[in-house]
Amino acid sequence: MLPLLLNGEYSVFGIVLAAIILSLSLHEFGHASSATALGDPTPRLAGRLTLNPGAHIDLMGLAMVLLVGFGYAKPVPFNPRNIRHAWGSAAVAAAGPAMNLLLAIVAINVFAMAARGGAIAPDSPVAISLVILAQLNLLLMLFNLIPLGPLDGHYILSWLLPSRASYQYEMFNVRYGNIIFLGLIVLSIAGVPVFRMLTSFASTLMPYLTFV
Repeated sequence: MLPLLLNGEYSVFGIVLAAIILSLSLHEFGHASSATALGDPTPRLAGRLTLNPGAHIDLMGLAMVLLVGFGYAKPVPFNPRNIRHAWGSAAVAAAGPAMNLLLAIVAINVFAMAARGGAIAPDSPVAISLVILAQLNLLLMLFNLIPLGPLDGHYILSWLLPSRASYQYEMFNVRYGNIIFLGLIVLSIAGVPVFRMLTSFASTLMPYLTFV
């Protein structure tokens, strides 16, 4: 995001920053609301069952997004022992990416409906904001579904695998997941396009999520 500032694109920088804060906050709220609905009071007791970005945004994680393009929000605490179903942990993990998908669908369809009806120009700040919001949330969804390290995808994959394979995968992820994940991020920062496929796939999904 620094190139936006260096190139004087302050309005676009502000739009992207607001979209990141909103998207990360709703992602974490998705985790908190899912865990709460499944019987765990931990997120509510920790003050995370809220849409207030102040409860979810980690300043260091946000600074990393601005500086290097990768960052994080405050993880939502939850206790798997309080979850009523065996698939509960996977559902809590999936709720974050699902919230990003929902936000992307809403943003792209509001844009399509408003642009088609002539309510906004395709190059207006509102239109740009909606498109950025949709693209960003699709990218966040896909990124968090990577089954490595602390990302949501590893909880989902662990539940989908047969018990023996799930155990072996969990042991692998505990030993190597974070290292591999951090290695991919370092390569991406260094200029190796390791996540370019995610960006391309996010753009490819846009037309299929437009229903109006």
